[in-house]
Amino acid sequence: MKFSKISVCLDMKGCPNRCKHCWIGHLPNNNLQKEDLEFVAKSFAPYTDTLEVFSWFREPDYSDDYQELWEIEKKLCKNTLPKRFELLSFYRINRDPHYLKWAYDLGVRKCQLTFFGLEKNTDYYVGRSGAFKELINATNLLIENKIAPRYQVFVNKQSISDINNFIELTKEMKLKERCLDIGQEFTLFIHQGTCDGENELLYDIRITDEDLKYIPSEYLIFDLGKKESDLYQELINDHSTRNIVNNEPVFYVTSDFSVYPNYTNIAKPWCLGNLKKDSIEQILFNYQNNLSLAQNTSINVPFSELVKKSGNPNSRRLFDTDDYIIYLLNKYLKSLY
Repeated sequence: MKFSKISVCLDMKGCPNRCKHCWIGHLPNNNLQKEDLEFVAKSFAPYTDTLEVFSWFREPDYSDDYQELWEIEKKLCKNTLPKRFELLSFYRINRDPHYLKWAYDLGVRKCQLTFFGLEKNTDYYVGRSGAFKELINATNLLIENKIAPRYQVFVNKQSISDINNFIELTKEMKLKERCLDIGQEFTLFIHQGTCDGENELLYDIRITDEDLKYIPSEYLIFDLGKKESDLYQELINDHSTRNIVNNEPVFYVTSDFSVYPNYTNIAKPWCLGNLKKDSIEQILFNYQNNLSLAQNTSINVPFSELVKKSGNPNSRRLFDTDDYIIYLLNKYLKSLY
């Protein structure tokens, strides 16, 4: 079997935060070595001519040897180079005075920072006291180093009352003007995220259609979707299924070397196998042939059955259609085990 491209991401060090919106889910932090990254990359390499390798899939550059790992990633890639995705570690920005110069020299000019409103809500949802102050300090340090902050703000019924005051704070900080001074653009966008992983636990406080009047439309670069009741009616007669397999897969490898497709949260039904226990051929075969419980369910159980079993025909909560289908699928899977 051969894929046109494979991207593989190893959770080498983990993450300093325990964000309550995290669609991946909370995993233990471990301390893997560069030899582990090499093992993972070499396992996948024979099955593609284009291999993209990452030493993280939660917090980028969380490891103290982030510069060395970046060089190793580049060497392990085939016919491509690893990407930055406008992502940096705000944890490291606050603790490593050399980090932003290094990032700038790599070509980073924008960095996404995630808020959940003002200080109380942001600290609560990041899962770490002081996170809000670190994010504000990281903002100032980014601009000092000619990198523009890109604010992502997650909203739900608990945090929506912070939105307008948060926007006013960005104006008081003159972020738009300060970014223009360094030849960059400040952006801020508001959304509610998916409803899988940890975010599924926030279903009850997901925003509804009547909340839209509290969110300035100019910051909604993502469509917040339709009411669940409307999606329910659309899907109840839809007998389609979904095959997630493609020829350029992205795989997440956890610190115990279990392999998952980068599609939704990391949970047992999505596991394709373990690189220390199973052959890479079997793992890729499982992916390609939808043999995990989750992929098998996705390709065989129609949307009509998923929504009948797991949907709420009376809910006004807002969902993007694809996000809603993933939510239904994961909820359905839980009913199976």
